[in-house]
Amino acid sequence: MLTRRAVLHIVVAIVAILSAIDIKAQVNNNFSPQFYTNGKGDTLFYRQLNPDANPRRHYPLLIFLHGSGERGSDNTAQLKWGVMNFATEQNLLKYPAVIIAPQCPANTSWADPGRDRSAITAPLSPSPTKTMTLLLALIKKFKAEGQIDTSRIYITGLSIGGFGTFDAIEREPDLFAAAVPVCGGGDPAKASSLVKLPIWIFTGSEDPAVNPEFSLNMLQALWKGGARPGFTMLPEVGHFSWLGAYTDPLMIEWLFRQHK
Repeated sequence: MLTRRAVLHIVVAIVAILSAIDIKAQVNNNFSPQFYTNGKGDTLFYRQLNPDANPRRHYPLLIFLHGSGERGSDNTAQLKWGVMNFATEQNLLKYPAVIIAPQCPANTSWADPGRDRSAITAPLSPSPTKTMTLLLALIKKFKAEGQIDTSRIYITGLSIGGFGTFDAIEREPDLFAAAVPVCGGGDPAKASSLVKLPIWIFTGSEDPAVNPEFSLNMLQALWKGGARPGFTMLPEVGHFSWLGAYTDPLMIEWLFRQHK
């Protein structure tokens, strides 16, 4: 038979779990479901969070690109990792922003890094993927509508989203004010176009899914080109380096003070 104290502990635990679920649900509800279509039958689903503040003020735009496990068509899975760290009560108060979290359809990707992985680079393909084409068009739509601070457009992503982050900034370096690619990779041959763009790269030193050399090669190419990017290699960390990246208050503070 359970003692009164044991029952009390169980009740407290249940209340805590339900509270956590309720808080998560409230945060999820802050991200409204949206979609963008290019008029050719191609559609990009995304979630959007708007600051609860002066609607006449122009806020920065933050684009968050999820990893491979969150691909699909439910327009929800992309909220699983990372982006919620920007939507905490504390960060929304300190760094209000329009946040968009698009969802990459199943069996597609933000970028096409090519088939040859032995070089530990991600050569920029001549044309963006369909999903990246839609994303860049969506960002430009936000910019053209005049409702955001166009000098503060930020992009970040993890895993395939890290590759997507590099792909986006290498195609449109003048579009963004800063980028945080996490456990991703880019094309070192295009690094010269990024020397003026603030970048902070994160990776895990023991990542079995995305070799840390992808990040190291981009760091080296950027440094040789004259850029001075931030770089964090988390020791004894595998593929989940985004857990460290998106809970780093210094990174978040750094990101939101970047301006073009």
